[in-house]
Amino acid sequence: MKPTKPGRDNDYTLADLMTVAASREVRDGEIVFAGMGMPILAIMLAKKLHAPNLKLIFEAGTFDSNPKALPTSVGDPRCVTASSRSSGMTEAFFLAQRGYVDLGFLTGVEIDKYGNVNTTVIGDYLDPEIRLSGSGGNPDICSFARRTVYIVLQEPRRFVEQVSYITSPGWRVKKWPSGEFVGRRELYGDAFRGGPSAVISTAGVFRFHEDTGIMYLDTYHPQHSPKEIAGLCLFDLDISRVRGETPPPTAEELFLMHEVLDTEELFLPRSNDRAAVPNNR
Repeated sequence: MKPTKPGRDNDYTLADLMTVAASREVRDGEIVFAGMGMPILAIMLAKKLHAPNLKLIFEAGTFDSNPKALPTSVGDPRCVTASSRSSGMTEAFFLAQRGYVDLGFLTGVEIDKYGNVNTTVIGDYLDPEIRLSGSGGNPDICSFARRTVYIVLQEPRRFVEQVSYITSPGWRVKKWPSGEFVGRRELYGDAFRGGPSAVISTAGVFRFHEDTGIMYLDTYHPQHSPKEIAGLCLFDLDISRVRGETPPPTAEELFLMHEVLDTEELFLPRSNDRAAVPNNR
């Protein structure tokens, strides 16, 4: 398939770049748990290009789905197309609990340097400044998947020293009832499978140190710099391991996203504004 339009490798938006970065996290043959928004498009792009043998689970309960058109949500009837099974949300999470899920995509309102994520409250739990949407399947997917990728906006109020509430555990979490921070592997014991592997933000891609579990900057998006991104975090961000700029989308990736997968602009705008962010409705 030859790319036609968009036809230039450098003709892309921030939303395009983030979607492609998310897609490249998918490995062939994996069982991938999809939530709403950009992850659906990223996973379908991976299946078209470099991971044809991935197995896609939609959160609402369809398994090994092969939709011909991009679903608008995890409950869209199009998710059932050519699936191996269509059951329900309970069975989808049962599969995760049994250890079958390799990769999950999630988002969050706050994230700290260990990958702890908050989607519950801002401020004190009993008297919050803001009550958020809640956990949904966030802690389940984070706990049961071997790897988790988070997609978030880059703002100081989101990249914090310590989240107001740990909805989904990172690499070091509080042990109840002492409140002492301990390693995820120690806390989970035999139930340990993995943890957060990457954070894709509107400024760059972050990963976690193999031994300490502390977040570091891996690549930075165009029009940003490592020093600037460090200033957008309320903790000391390690920028010593930066590999360079986030690799841009190829012409083929752009063609597939806009002309094959998201022709209705459900999640990706066609704006020429490079700062445009994805529509994760």
